[in-house]
Amino acid sequence: MTAERIDSQLMSVEDYLAWEDLQLERHEYIGGMVYAMAGGTTAHSAIAANALVSIGGQLRGKRCRPYTSDLKIRVRYPTHTRFYYPDVTVACMHGPSEAVFHDQPTVVIEVTSDKTRRTDELEKRDAYQTIPTLHVYILLDQEKPEAVVWRRGAEGFVREVHSGFEATIELPEIEARLPLAEVYEAVLPRA
Repeated sequence: MTAERIDSQLMSVEDYLAWEDLQLERHEYIGGMVYAMAGGTTAHSAIAANALVSIGGQLRGKRCRPYTSDLKIRVRYPTHTRFYYPDVTVACMHGPSEAVFHDQPTVVIEVTSDKTRRTDELEKRDAYQTIPTLHVYILLDQEKPEAVVWRRGAEGFVREVHSGFEATIELPEIEARLPLAEVYEAVLPRA
């Protein structure tokens, strides 16, 4: 999804959270600026749903839980705060059930397209990677069965690429795996 700035005035975090709770549409927040979220395509929605279902089924009865794009992720910088709506989040540490955001994700998944690629690959990746609990950031391509995975290692985040319907992303961090055949099932034709 892409975002469009809705106002030139800065909004405090508290005002944003109160205001956002009353809105019918979702808005991301970056250092006082509020951006309206544009809708996604059916392919975007289906890929995100397939990823959520695939991982969610494997996490039943385990300590980690998957969340839909309705749950915001808070990213705190020394100078400002951001709130994003990732397509899929997995968290292994849990806050109160009435919370409207999470700030300790283990895995974050974004479905990317030509319109969102720059934001997902640069701005959001940089922001998510500042979260100490984040171990894996996955970018699922909307146009082809391909995933770019940023995985935290001893020396920082390392980039992996998984391509094709036969590829599987191993996720030992949450005791799961993400087969691309399941992610892209009934969305993209097999070559």
